[in-house]
Amino acid sequence: MLPAVNEVTRVTSIGGGPIGGGWAAHFLARGYDVTLYLHDKDETPAFMAILETAWKSLTDLGLSSGASLDRLKIVTNLNEAVEGAEFIQESAPENLGMKQTLYKKLGQIVPPDIVIGSSTSGLMMTDIQAGCATPERTVIGHPFNPPYLLPLVEIVGGKKTAAEAVLWAEEFYKIAGKVPLVMKKEIPGFVATRLQEALWREALHMVANGEATPEDIDIALINGPAPRMAVQGQCMAFHVACGAGGMATNLDQFGPALKLPWTRLEAPELTKELRDRMVDGCNKIAGDRGFEEMAAKRDRQIVAVLRAIRDTA
Repeated sequence: MLPAVNEVTRVTSIGGGPIGGGWAAHFLARGYDVTLYLHDKDETPAFMAILETAWKSLTDLGLSSGASLDRLKIVTNLNEAVEGAEFIQESAPENLGMKQTLYKKLGQIVPPDIVIGSSTSGLMMTDIQAGCATPERTVIGHPFNPPYLLPLVEIVGGKKTAAEAVLWAEEFYKIAGKVPLVMKKEIPGFVATRLQEALWREALHMVANGEATPEDIDIALINGPAPRMAVQGQCMAFHVACGAGGMATNLDQFGPALKLPWTRLEAPELTKELRDRMVDGCNKIAGDRGFEEMAAKRDRQIVAVLRAIRDTA
């Protein structure tokens, strides 16, 4: 029997990069005891930098009762990391062989009633769980970066995942302060990443064809659809855009334009020229600002957006 979702107090986060470290920060801010597993103790400084950046924004948003950095334990032994865990969030590198090896071991050392969620952004749980002796409790729990601020987590099981585990994960993530989206079926890239990738492919095509620079694209998004999508998404933005007629008017009036050759949905060839244009363009936008400065500014502005949405809901 799976543990009661509202009684979970101890979480294990596997991996200390931007995703695993971000998850650890999120769970700490929600008042959980968190054991963080690092492959090597030399990864500790990089993780602590992520945690320090995240904690500032999480504090601004408001910490849950009992939230404390003192509830963090960092270990480099996997057996020790999962001891006493009531939920495990896995954020190992995006390497199928590595994840399969990890899940084979987790299946041996973690009690079968403990749900394991994977942060993978593109791999299928059916493939990840292939060598796991207890695949029925393994699910995808794919966040958006940074996971300590953006609420979305996409949930889907593999072929051997029990429906009970998917429902448990949905309820747990909800209690843990996330907005869960349970998918209808396994698809490559899930939902949000697929939408993001379509936008990304179009951006790369425009840069490759000399139609826009990275700076042009970001100016267009930041000052155009992005603020609207933060409150209406894509479908409702178009539904409301056409007045009382809603989506019906939109499709009847603008539907024929869908056949116009605006988009280039296949990915462009990543030539050295395109690679250099993207790198040079982004370096120009960044100027002399380093990663930590840019990440901190991003987080402050996301916090402001989240506050605005919360306060006007």
